[in-house]
Amino acid sequence: MRVNKYTYLYMIDSSVFHGKKAAYFTLGCKLNFSETSTFGKMLQELGVVPVSKGEQADICLINTCSVTDVADHKCRQAIHRLVRQNPGAFVVVTGCYAQLEPERVSRIDGVDLVLGADEKACLIQFLSEAWGERGTRSEEAGTRRAFYQKTKDIKSFAPSCSRGNRTRYFLKVQDGCDYFCTYCTIPFARGFSRNPSIASLVGQAMEAVAEGGKEIVLTGVNIGDFGKSTGERFIDLVKALDAVEGVQRYRISSLEPDLLTDELIDFCAGSRAFMPHFHIPLQSGSDTVLKLMHRHYDRQLFADKIGRIKELMPDAFIGVDVMVGCRGETPECFEETYQFISALDVTQLHVFPYSERPGTAALRIDYVVDEREKKARSRRLLELSEQKTLAYYQSYIGQLAEVLFEKAPRGRAMHGFTRNYIRVELPAAEARPEYDNQLMTVRLGELNRDKTALLVSLL
Repeated sequence: MRVNKYTYLYMIDSSVFHGKKAAYFTLGCKLNFSETSTFGKMLQELGVVPVSKGEQADICLINTCSVTDVADHKCRQAIHRLVRQNPGAFVVVTGCYAQLEPERVSRIDGVDLVLGADEKACLIQFLSEAWGERGTRSEEAGTRRAFYQKTKDIKSFAPSCSRGNRTRYFLKVQDGCDYFCTYCTIPFARGFSRNPSIASLVGQAMEAVAEGGKEIVLTGVNIGDFGKSTGERFIDLVKALDAVEGVQRYRISSLEPDLLTDELIDFCAGSRAFMPHFHIPLQSGSDTVLKLMHRHYDRQLFADKIGRIKELMPDAFIGVDVMVGCRGETPECFEETYQFISALDVTQLHVFPYSERPGTAALRIDYVVDEREKKARSRRLLELSEQKTLAYYQSYIGQLAEVLFEKAPRGRAMHGFTRNYIRVELPAAEARPEYDNQLMTVRLGELNRDKTALLVSLL
């Protein structure tokens, strides 16, 4: 029987790992980053240290994404690069691409171990067994092995609350998805929706506070679906986390519009620690396309949610995911999307082109958008996004704001975010290491040179 090593690390012979060096590479979402940083923390507790620049690693861990064909290609590139840069290292690949294409990944030269969505919860145990007692490749461990389950059999939940080398903590509150949108492979890669208890998540948040954490980002695949495993509700989780003393800020990484309840919006508007910052996937502003995608809402519901947020939190930053060029998106449908988003009071768009994924229902839709048209549509939406973001930033120039600063390399400008997610930049001449992870009041100035942040001065 396999034991979850998130709980039973003490059963591992740490001498196998002590003094070894590890390189980590993460592709994809904040959830992947959260998981990778937790894996790194676990290995560090066993004596493994992160590899320094110019050093070769003994262990390489690649946490993959598979949301598009481009993501798959980047995963293969990353694996090849780490194998080449770290000859002789023990290479472990996990994440969505590893779950969807385990045999293909296992055949890549240099890969020793492939772990699917269910198996990564026991990463330390698999690694320990495959690597062998001496911490080197034994004859048996030298064979490539892939461990994975079918989607219906993915049951485990791998807890994660870590910051890695960042300032903010990322707390994984949910995994998997039951929606099966026609374009998406994530339910096949992550399994069905599941979650831990509210009590366990509150405990992890308290541990983050004990380590000095001030801001926590809630991550997951479909976090508004929280409660499938425990009979609890997402709003109850939010209320419980808001009561944790010491956490100054929470952010919700992404929330489906049909799961963004009025009760949740109302609570966030009066919350002690949940910031006026939302990220809501729209995907399309055409009801025709939304139906083809099997999304769970129409554009009127989406507009109503945006309107309620802005009514209660006029300063809220609202990010929106938009997919362009999916099957069935005629020029008329795209124009509907463009005009709909133009009229929305949102701050920023995350625009990505549709990528055909094997096994998805979208492949049965006849109308296909060519690549050149996808790029043209993407450019239009990205230009619209820039206009909205710049207008939002400029409306706050001259105001005072509280910023949580993040660590920066010595001699470089420091960056941070306001409560409503405006990115700020403190010039290198004024930056100090002791400002990292500190909440400080600043005056917001003009846009920086590349228009990605507002320059600030300390009071």
